[in-house]
Amino acid sequence: MNLKGILDIAGRSDTGRVRTQNEDSLGEDVQIGLVVLADGMGGYKGGEIASSMAVNTIVDQLRTTIPKMPPGEEDEETNYSRESLAVRESITKANENVYNAAQNQAQYHGMGTTLVMGVFYDNRITVAHIGDSRMYRFRNDQLEQITVDHTLLQELVDRGFYSPEEAKASLNKNLVTRALGIEHSVAIDVQELPIIPGDIYLLCSDGLNDMVDDDDITSILRLYEDNLDKKADHLINQANTKGGRDNISVLLARPNTSFPSNRSWHQKALDWLLTKK
Repeated sequence: MNLKGILDIAGRSDTGRVRTQNEDSLGEDVQIGLVVLADGMGGYKGGEIASSMAVNTIVDQLRTTIPKMPPGEEDEETNYSRESLAVRESITKANENVYNAAQNQAQYHGMGTTLVMGVFYDNRITVAHIGDSRMYRFRNDQLEQITVDHTLLQELVDRGFYSPEEAKASLNKNLVTRALGIEHSVAIDVQELPIIPGDIYLLCSDGLNDMVDDDDITSILRLYEDNLDKKADHLINQANTKGGRDNISVLLARPNTSFPSNRSWHQKALDWLLTKK
């Protein structure tokens, strides 16, 4: 299914006010409903190489695989959609490419990247992520974080050592426990969620959410009516106003109308019920 005219996308990336180079990378393809963001790390230009290699691998592979598959079909063994399996395979390939490049070129040894991405299809979105780049959903005037950071701090919160409020004030927010390209294999968090037309999905690097709290992000997403470009610009500007201590990248995606496939009635009913929670 070609989502041109159904899905609006706006992306921005900025070096910030402290760093001298931008190690974030963005990718999108509205025809296959793809948005992807990566925040690189490691070595001289290593982070920039890792993030761009990951994004390019994923975009190239999904442009080949997704148009060939009937939308919304599920795999009998895993109960994941074919799209979700394609997403997982593309990330696995990206991990392999970054890892091999790091092993074969001394100046890139230890490079890696976080990753967050979404693929829209059949009134659903497949969300996948590694590390602390995030996806939020803005629905019914409320902001919700969809992904859970792969960081040491988040693990401590999960185990009860920190409250969420204490975690926000911690100086160790960005010690990631999982990244793409560091090892020969990586665990990937994948989830499938039903969408509602008018939802706004925000993908961002930590350069945004470390500088701008959720209340301010919510206020900005309420502005400018339907203009995603202005919302994206304002998010970047606000992060820089608050200090811009890291690279800042945002991707906004909004489905404007329904785009169902010919799935079974009970699966469509389940998706409808999930959107009402």
